[in-house]
Amino acid sequence: MGINLREILASFMVLFAIIDITGSIPIILDIKARAGIVHPMKVTIVSFLILSAFLFIGTPLLGIFGVDIYSFAIAGSFIIFLIAMEMILGIELFKQDAHGSGSVFPIAFPLIAGAGSITTILSMSSLLFPIVYCVPASM
Repeated sequence: MGINLREILASFMVLFAIIDITGSIPIILDIKARAGIVHPMKVTIVSFLILSAFLFIGTPLLGIFGVDIYSFAIAGSFIIFLIAMEMILGIELFKQDAHGSGSVFPIAFPLIAGAGSITTILSMSSLLFPIVYCVPASM
């Protein structure tokens, strides 16, 4: 099993479309206006760690909590909806502490490493690690 550049490019394009960082720019600017500072390296590292963790142990981790992928996606969409309502109505649902920057929440999670990207990563992990996910249910 060698490195297939076509598969890597296809995975990159799917994740680029799902994460939609250009569409998140207004939300990031709003968070930066409210919090004052955003640490881009911290956002990158936390997002990478979350997505990497779900790539390797995502399905078993959700199974521990008794959550399926569909329920996880719906819960993540509610969080994104609440962030949008904050912006539209000008209210504050998620309290920012005095030292908070908004880098980890809500930028790294759920905007970048959100329900859509984690669900995509879980789907891709079943292609990368087929032995783990092809175990018969009777075992």
